[in-house]
Amino acid sequence: MRLLLVEDDALLNSRLRSDLERAGFAVDVAKNGVDAEFMGESEPYDVVILDLGLPNRSGLDVLRHWRAAGNSVPVLILTARDAWHEKVDGFKAGADDYLGKPFHVAELLARLQALLRRGVARPPGLLQAAGLELDEDTQTARLLTTGETFELTGTEFRLLRYFMRHPGQVLSKSRLAEHVYDFDAERDSNVLEVYINRLRRKFGRDLIATRRGQGYILGAGEG
Repeated sequence: MRLLLVEDDALLNSRLRSDLERAGFAVDVAKNGVDAEFMGESEPYDVVILDLGLPNRSGLDVLRHWRAAGNSVPVLILTARDAWHEKVDGFKAGADDYLGKPFHVAELLARLQALLRRGVARPPGLLQAAGLELDEDTQTARLLTTGETFELTGTEFRLLRYFMRHPGQVLSKSRLAEHVYDFDAERDSNVLEVYINRLRRKFGRDLIATRRGQGYILGAGEG
């Protein structure tokens, strides 16, 4: 899943990016409100972490502009401004969740997962689809038929998680690349095919079907 981290504190920015990448997110960073607003409008993020006290343009203004433009990306406000009336302002501007500083990374990750789960009407618990169960904490996948568990590389995990969050949907290479890789990554469609074939070797050729000229679909057999 692709995440936009909007935070101007360099130390917190660096630490959080590392924590989020270890948790399986492809992370882009914006350090001021103007860049954040532009990136949020031009890139297809799955979720945003947004600080309020930003240079050039406030986080609340960024969020208001996104919502006015019809951008419904889930937004978690992360800020030291945690008075009740400031939280009310954040929710009125269109925030989906609010976490005050200081915070525990485990709570942040749990809140992000809750936002992502809400976005696809997914029930609580481990993600299941196409005969697989994905543990997002350990980045492992288990075959439900045999109970066999497989470790996943970072890219394998991000790719499989995106497929499992969109079962039965035809996903183009460009859409997969947009949500699996961050802004700076080399989005080579041939490399993406390599990782899809790795998942097929682990879990079976029928796990991910090819729809020629369209893309890929999880768990529908070859077409």
